[in-house]
Amino acid sequence: MTSFPPAPTPPTVPAPASPATGPVIGAPLLRALVDAVAPVIVLAADPARVHLHNKAAEALFPALGATDAFTSDVVAPWLVQAQQQGIDALDGTVGERVFRATSQPLPGECTGWLLTDVTEERASLKRLSEERVRTQFLVRASARLLASLNQRRCLRVTAELAAEQLADAAVLLTPTRGRRIAMTRLVRGGVIEETAVSVEVDQVPGLADALAGFPPVPSRWIQPDLAPAWLVPEDFGDLGSLVVTPLPGNGVSAGALILLRRSDQAGFNEEEELFARIFAARAGAAISAAVLYAERTETTGILQRALIPPAIDRLDGIDLASTYRPARAADLIGGDFYDVHPPLLATEARKGVPGETLLMLGDVCGKGPGAAILTGKIRHTIAALRRLEPRHGPLLELLNATLLDDHDARFVTLVLAGVTPAANGRLDLRLTSAGHPAPMLVRADGTVEEAATRGTLIGAVPDITSTTWTTVLDPGEMCLLYSDGVTEARGGPSGREMFGDQRLKDALAECAGMPVEAVVERIELVTSQWLGGGEHDDIALMAIGAPLRGSHLMMVDGRGRGRYTG
Repeated sequence: MTSFPPAPTPPTVPAPASPATGPVIGAPLLRALVDAVAPVIVLAADPARVHLHNKAAEALFPALGATDAFTSDVVAPWLVQAQQQGIDALDGTVGERVFRATSQPLPGECTGWLLTDVTEERASLKRLSEERVRTQFLVRASARLLASLNQRRCLRVTAELAAEQLADAAVLLTPTRGRRIAMTRLVRGGVIEETAVSVEVDQVPGLADALAGFPPVPSRWIQPDLAPAWLVPEDFGDLGSLVVTPLPGNGVSAGALILLRRSDQAGFNEEEELFARIFAARAGAAISAAVLYAERTETTGILQRALIPPAIDRLDGIDLASTYRPARAADLIGGDFYDVHPPLLATEARKGVPGETLLMLGDVCGKGPGAAILTGKIRHTIAALRRLEPRHGPLLELLNATLLDDHDARFVTLVLAGVTPAANGRLDLRLTSAGHPAPMLVRADGTVEEAATRGTLIGAVPDITSTTWTTVLDPGEMCLLYSDGVTEARGGPSGREMFGDQRLKDALAECAGMPVEAVVERIELVTSQWLGGGEHDDIALMAIGAPLRGSHLMMVDGRGRGRYTG
């Protein structure tokens, strides 16, 4: 039988001290445990005396090593005040650190204070709050900057936002045509200044690089005392610091942003300089987009001026009205075109012989700027060829050969109208279609007649054919040239049915005796109602009318719209 030694006697554990004798401070293990935690201070009852503290507390408050007094000259005043006022928790500073102090009632009418270092936490929360503010600012800034494609407005908004959030004053410098630089400047709470200056950009360190799109130099490298007088606004005060940063654009710099702070303000730190660059990037993108839009608008305007008829001061004996509606309103231009060529000077010189006015309306294959460029070529080509060949058929053959030599894959349909005033207010018409819908004539009795002219489209095959049809317009009668955007407009109840020739004839029959301006507006309105807001091709209309009373003058504006003058 195996025997076991007797069980060892458990070590004697000292009984805990009674509350009256105070806390236990002699056990080495307990002491080591207390010293390992955050600063701890244990206070006895009133009057408050320090009965226990650990090494962390003594390191924080060195005077604790020599006294047990719990006073403002030993520990932080805010901690003494919290004990006196019975506050359970609060934050306070000790030197450059921030501590969160929490109290806990202990046995023996004692109070324990635990101090936790929350400096990094507070710093993180502060950075998070600042980042939220900056993010909200960038969201607001982006919304305001993108609200307009006007360059001047974008510059003003950039100056307002920068002076509001980033500095005491903001200066924007943007290149202009020539050697001068446009300057937009604003002091916070002031009025925006806009001017053009002729200055040496090298006077401001980093400005030449910023205008060239290079990264900015740190603000600490720039001496405010060396800033030129033209840069600092009047009555701004002493300049303390400045930041020069580029405004990145579309491949090239849109300009430079300069931020100014007074000497009584803190200088720019690295985070603020980085944030300024982020803001400048958004502002530069908006300004660059506005510049590109302005250039595109200018280019479109040039193309549009090449597309629409030139202004004609006087057109004797002919009523004329026209309109054009591109497939995409934002493009302003498209594949349909029309033009008016007054009688040649050589013909007008022959006394007693009225000259012929050449009008044309056509439709180039395709839409947008590419088609518009070809319309410009066609217009100028016909303007030159009509001086050599007045007959429509041979003129179209020359135009066809010219387009084929150009190796352009696009083709064009075209209708020519030669108009010559005759006796008693009549108009002699020569109409020639080249793959284009035949013109419609509205007679005085309301009869609608389709011109008997047909032909081959231009620019597709080497050999073309065309038929020229002649007729006479009596006073009050008119001839309508139109593009297939009218008859092929899809809409109606189903949204897919074409407008068609018959509906056009019915609408024209209701226009008998109306001025040509009213006819054009009526057909445009009827077509728009049929479309019902749906997509459509380019639509062009031109109405030629014989005046009701003798000889009349028709004023034609730059959009091709006529006005009867009587």
